[in-house]
Formats: sequence, C-alpha cells, structure tokens
Amino acid sequence: MDRLQNVQQVLSDKASSLSSQYSDLRGALENSKGDMLSKIAQYVKQPVEAIPKDAAALWSEMMLKFPESVSSLKFKNPASSAKKLARKFDFHVTDAKLPNHQLRIKSTPEDLGIDSVKQYSGYLDVADEDKHFFFWAFESRNDPKNDPVILWLNGGPGCSSLTGLFFELGPARIGEDLKPVNNPSSWNNNATVIFLDQPANVGYSYSSESVSNTVAAGQDVYAFLELFFQQFPEYAKRDFHIAGESYGGHYIPVFASEILSHDDRHFNLTSVLIGNGLTDPLTQYEYYQPMACGKGGEEAVLDPEECDNMASSIPQCLSLIESCYNSGSVWSCVPATIYCNNAQMGPYQKTGKNVYDIRTECKGGSLCYEELGYIDDYLNLPEVKEKLGVEVEEYQGCNFDINRNFLFAGDWMKPYHKNVIDLLESKLPVLVYAGDKDFICNWLGNRAWTDRLPWSGQKQFESQKIRTWTVGKEAAGEVKNYKHFTFLRVYGGGHMVPFDQPENALDMVNRWIAGDYTYN
Repeated sequence: MDRLQNVQQVLSDKASSLSSQYSDLRGALENSKGDMLSKIAQYVKQPVEAIPKDAAALWSEMMLKFPESVSSLKFKNPASSAKKLARKFDFHVTDAKLPNHQLRIKSTPEDLGIDSVKQYSGYLDVADEDKHFFFWAFESRNDPKNDPVILWLNGGPGCSSLTGLFFELGPARIGEDLKPVNNPSSWNNNATVIFLDQPANVGYSYSSESVSNTVAAGQDVYAFLELFFQQFPEYAKRDFHIAGESYGGHYIPVFASEILSHDDRHFNLTSVLIGNGLTDPLTQYEYYQPMACGKGGEEAVLDPEECDNMASSIPQCLSLIESCYNSGSVWSCVPATIYCNNAQMGPYQKTGKNVYDIRTECKGGSLCYEELGYIDDYLNLPEVKEKLGVEVEEYQGCNFDINRNFLFAGDWMKPYHKNVIDLLESKLPVLVYAGDKDFICNWLGNRAWTDRLPWSGQKQFESQKIRTWTVGKEAAGEVKNYKHFTFLRVYGGGHMVPFDQPENALDMVNRWIAGDYTYN
C-alpha cells in the first residue's frame, strides 16, 4: 500500500510539473502571439483592438499547432536606400495623367549575346513612393512591325521575371560558364516579349518602400504599360497579351482588370495566359493531397498514413480559406495561409522532393534547380549590369522578404478568381495551362477551379469533352474549351512549363496568340 501511495505521489508530482510546464509554454506562446499580432497590426496599419475574438482564438490555435512557422515569420522592410548607380538613358517618358511616373529607357547593346534583335531596358520610376521597376524587352525575331506583344510575369511572390527570361522562354539560357546559349524555342520567335521585375524590390527593381498586395502592384504595372506604349506606338497597335505563372495566378487577373478599367489607355489588351497559377485557393487546396497521393498521374510520394492525415486536415483548411474569402481580413487570411501551407504542403516538402516537379529530388537550394544559380551569377556581372543600365548592387532571383510581406498582408488566400469572371464576361480570352508534373500549383487544382468558376458559360465549359492537344503528330496534352475560355493540361511539364517542354510551350503560345483558342 505504501509503495502504491508513493507511485501515486510520484505520478501526481509529474502531472503537476507537466501541467506547470504546459501552462508556462502556453503563456509563452500567448505572449509570442501577442507580439506577432502587434507586429501585424503595425504592418497593415490596423489597431490590435480591431481583431475579432474568433480571429484571436484562431491565432492561438496556430501558435499551438505550428509555433515554429509562426515565430519564424518576420516583417522586414527594404533597406532605406538601395545603392543607386549613375546610369544614362536614351528616353525619358512622362504623361500628365501619371504625374508621379516616369519611364527611363535605353537601347540595350546586342553584344551581350542574348539575341540579335532590337532590345530595350530601363526603369519605371514612381517618384512619390520611391519605387523603381526594371524591365527588359526583346523585339520579335520574325516580324516586329506586325507580331503581337507579350508581357511576362513570374510569381513568388517576390521572384524576378528574368528567371522566366533565362530559365524558361526568353531568347537565351545561361550555362554553367555564365555564357548565354541560344534558345530556339524562345517566345520572341513570333512576338515582342517584355520581362518586368515587379513588385518593387524584386530582381533589379528597388525601393525604400514595399508593395505587399496584388492590387497595389497592378496600379504600377498599368502605369508602366501606358508609358511604354506611348514611347513605342508601333507596338501599341499590335495585339497585347499578359502571361505568367505561379503567383501570376493572383497578379494577372487583377492587372488585367486594372487595365480594362482605363478606357483611355493607349494599347490593346487581347488576352491573358496563366500557367500553373494560384488563383482560387478554396478550390485548389483540395488537390494537394490527391497529387501527393497518386491521383495526379504519378506514383504516390507519401505513405497511406500521411495521406490520411493530409485528407483529415482538408476540411479545416477549406473552412479557414472560406473565412478569408468572406471577410477579406488579414486576421482571417494569414492564419488560413499558415495552417493550409503547413497541413497541405508541409508533408510533401519534408520528403525532399521537388515541389515544382514531382518526378525529381530538390537540388540546388530552396528553388530546386542549379541553373537558377547560374542566372543569379550572370545577372550580377558588372558588365551585364552596366550595359542594361541597372541601378542596384545585387540581383536576387527571389526576394523572400517580399514573399513573407505578401503573406502578412493576407494576400495569399484572396479570391482573385473573381476577377477572372469579370474578364470572361468582358469577352477577354483566358488560357489557364498547367504542367501535369507540378505539385505546388498542380493541374488537378487548376482543372477544378476552371470547371467550377461561376461565369455565364460555366455549365457549358464544365460539360465540354476533353480533347487531345497534339504538336506535330504527338500528344502534348489535354484541352477543354468553351468560347474564349480554355484549360490546357501539358504532359510532362512541371511548374515551369517552358523549361520542361520548350517546343510544346512554344506551340501553345503561338497558337493562342494567333487566335486558336480551341487547339484543334
């Protein structure tokens, strides 16, 4: 009996100790949560008192479930002044309608060896906000006076569009020796292509301020296009398309809506193309588990228990995203991002597999491709920066501070697919394409949101028969189309379709800009 009492006393003491430790831990987490909420309130310029009770409770839950993820998030504003190098430009473009904007342009020398076509580079300056956006444009290799114009945007958020230039669809790739290598499948084979580094502090762009939401970024992009086409009226008469990938699924619908809101613009907007984009999170986050667990055309990456755990977390993830959709509040949208990214992406990421290509391992850093390091090194060469008129000391392919800032602003889970509805109702053609080996913005989710999108042609689009898209005599993918809305599954393509399938990607874009929306 004495021994039993002793055991009971030991267990009681341990329970008391554990309870005290748990209480201390919870107290520490609550303090950490309070600090985090104060920082977010300061960042988004809202008082902490404005936080709804249910949102505060949600933050407590996130702190308990994912303390490392929450505590590792840090606000970071850009350096007060990126070192500005003195450069000369050939043109300075202004417009009375845009009194705070100026576009500086220089003719880029061909001796960089990227392409023999006419090229321009420079900066859009936003004076009252100290923002400076870098661009690099390449004329069409074919018929620049008559060929269309494409604006290309990479995603992230926070990744340079020069990655698209040198890793995917531009006139050259960069080899290990940092020498340009001609790309025969460049999208400027039949179009003039502009690569724009946005938002501010991405790539060669710089600012002492920070853009942290898609809508604000759209206003800057419209100003850039307006001034660019005023300087080059011969391009303004051509068809103009906006294309991009990944977080471009956020950017492009908003940017296109911003453009269409300006009836007095000096250029056309003919269509948009979204590749492996994040556009409708409420639909797309259902499909990480199926893609990781063998239902997307590849073998399962995770074991059955992990797949079951992912499946069990989907309802709460979707509930959180729905709250973000309904409220639009940072207090709801940020926890939705933290929870869903940990629950739906985290298990896959822990395997070491490439999130951009389910067939491969992740090598070469967090972005999984060694070639991206060559691009960074090339774009940091002094002679390259001088010839382009670059005004910053260092180029970074991806700025992860920008990525976190967009998350903190609650932008990640916003319902920008609603803008696609407006575009379609305005009769603007929309292509959504997806490489079927991508995990992070996978084809299952992209197919699902295009089927469910509640526009006037939704029922007809969803009921359309899936057809085979062929390049030459080979099957290149699957296509579904109704009128001016098209979904294209690209066989063998990862997150960056033009990298994995350059010839098929070129066929895809050439047929689209020629008006073949059905891919018959």
